[in-house]
Formats: sequence, C-alpha cells, structure tokens
Amino acid sequence: MPVNTPLFLDCDTGIDDALALGYLLRTPNIDLRGIGTVSGNISAAEAALNTASLLRILDRDDIPVAIGEHDPRRGSYAGGAPEVHGVNGIGDVTLPRGRQPSAEPAPELLIRLAREADRRGEQLDVLAIGPLTNIARAVELAPELPQLVGRLTVMGGAVHVSGNITPAAEANIFNDPESARLVLRAGFRTTLVPLDVTHHHYFDDEDAADLTADGTPLARALGAMLCCYIDYYESVLGRRRSPLHDPLAAAIASAEVAPTVVEDSSIDVLVTGPERGRTIIAEDESVATTRVILGAAPEAAALIKQRILRTRMECAA
Repeated sequence: MPVNTPLFLDCDTGIDDALALGYLLRTPNIDLRGIGTVSGNISAAEAALNTASLLRILDRDDIPVAIGEHDPRRGSYAGGAPEVHGVNGIGDVTLPRGRQPSAEPAPELLIRLAREADRRGEQLDVLAIGPLTNIARAVELAPELPQLVGRLTVMGGAVHVSGNITPAAEANIFNDPESARLVLRAGFRTTLVPLDVTHHHYFDDEDAADLTADGTPLARALGAMLCCYIDYYESVLGRRRSPLHDPLAAAIASAEVAPTVVEDSSIDVLVTGPERGRTIIAEDESVATTRVILGAAPEAAALIKQRILRTRMECAA
C-alpha cells in the first residue's frame, strides 16, 4: 500500500473493534477518512457513541462517524453480545463523550467519500469488521461502488474451520448472511480475514497489563476493555487469551502484517437451512474471487500492541 492510504472503517464497536481503531489511529500510513457503524456487537447507534468517545480521547473529532443500518436485510437486530463485550459494548469501561454522530447515514458517507477520493485520483480502501449490512446498502445505492473502492478487507467467515456463533458460521457473517452474500458477489477486490487465521493470534494478560500501565488514556482504556474480553474467552478457550479478530484484519488492511498463507477462492454464503451464515467455496463461476488469508506473520500481535503504545515509545526515544 502507498503512504497515507485513504481508508473507510465500517464497524460495530465492541472491544476488538476498539483495539482495531486504536491501532489504525496510530498507524502512519493510514488516512482514516470516515467511520460507519452497524448493529452487531452492539446497536449501530451505541457503536457510534463508543467510536466517537475513542476519537475524543485522541483529539480526532475531525473524523466523521455515521450511524448505519440498525437491522439486517432479513429480520430484526437480535441484540448485542453483552456476555462478550459488556453491556456498553466496550467492556463497561466509561469513556469521555465524543462528538455527536453525523446526520449523514453510514452507507451514504461511504459513497460520498469514495466519489470524492475518485475525483482526486485516489481510491478509498474499506475495512469492514462488523456485519456487512452497510456495505450491501451502499452497493444498492451506488452500484458503481466496487469499481470506485481500491480494496475491501472483511473480517468474517470461517472457511476451513468451525464457526464461533454456530458450528457453521462466524458472527459477522451470521448476523446478516444476505448482506454478506451480496457484498461477496458485488465485484469488490475483496480480502477476507476469517477465523481460520484470527484464532492463531492473541492478546493475553501480559498484553492487557502493558496497555493498562501505559501513560496514555487510549492505551489504558483499551487495556481495561481487554481484561473483560480475556475474561470471556477464558470461559470459551480454557486459557486467558483473546483472539485478535478485528485488529488482525486492520493490520492486514494496512499492509503492516504480511499474509503467509493465501488462498484465492470464490467465496459464497449460505442463507438458508441449518448452516445459514456459513462461508463456502462456491461452485458458481460467476461469484467473484476473494483473497482469503489463512496465515499471517507471527509477530502480528506484538506489532499491533507496539502501534497502540506508539506515543509512549516516541516520548521515550
């Protein structure tokens, strides 16, 4: 990726989204142009408030935050995951209140920023780390969007492994499989970062302690959130560590973490039956090819933490 890659983030700001955002805001080659929120870990409206609060900590109120789709394409939002992310989505950590979200809906903000970048001779990259409802809606509103966007990086799916919300499905895809199917078939240059790779990269209690002990408000807040996240994953994995789902996708989107195993496949999504939400390798040749990341450089976790702690490290230098 070139220096100062323009990026739009679409998220459902729970704890790992917050870690991903902290990483992106500390990464010098990322020019974060806007953020949209979608219902997933928490409602789209609450995710926007969480996002704005994180931006306030870093005095980055200049980045617009827009509320996106509350409900999936089929059915209604089923509620968040308080057992994973806390009642407020960010480990029940209290943050300063940020700016009010934009009046512009998230899909429209994405379209506008993509068109503005195109007029400047740029291509806006998109990182989607929640359900793909906003991205699907944006494609409906602007069918040319896949050609305007440089690369779409998606955290989601379980290609060769079991899901984390059902045996077949990963949570982001399961929460809106119809939107995921539309987006994967829309013609984006898509990179998928599934559970196959994110379950091999972790933060643990030592990482949480390093963040919590840091002298910057962002790292301290993220460290407190991470403690809640590790508590949950201990009950699931039997070990005190939490997978780096969204942060790893962010690091791959920034090109700071190199994939080590890549599979180019036509990825589709099952939308009916007991395996609803499952990502599959499609037999339909009309389905666009997706770059599926199955392995990533082992130093990913250390690099992500280093970025979040960057201010302290620069001051000490």
